[in-house]
Amino acid sequence: MTRYDPQALNVLGSELIPCSLDPVTGFFRNGCCETGPQDTGLHTVCAVMTAEFLAYSARRGNDLSTPRPEYGFAGLKPGDRWCLCAPRWKEALDDGCAPQLVLESTHEETLAIVPLGILKDYAVVA
Repeated sequence: MTRYDPQALNVLGSELIPCSLDPVTGFFRNGCCETGPQDTGLHTVCAVMTAEFLAYSARRGNDLSTPRPEYGFAGLKPGDRWCLCAPRWKEALDDGCAPQLVLESTHEETLAIVPLGILKDYAVVA
């Protein structure tokens, strides 16, 4: 795994840890919810997929469940971890179907969209 920014921090202010290597996620497809100037969607939230969120995302025009072999994408299923765009996670929150997230794997840039207190309310309990 090659990190885009080895110094990246999570929302708790510590080292950003990988979100998922199976499936491989992240804007840079390195397993981490890193971001950079090219990432206009801000793929910074490490979310744990649910059937409810996957259906919601498909209704919003981003079908994450259907395999897309031409892109090497097997499709997501409930329980998979995936780097979501922070604005989409916030939209799902506002619509009552935000999935839980992994704070240690959620990039600090997410705090520009969602306050830490709200993120903590949706954190996966280890």
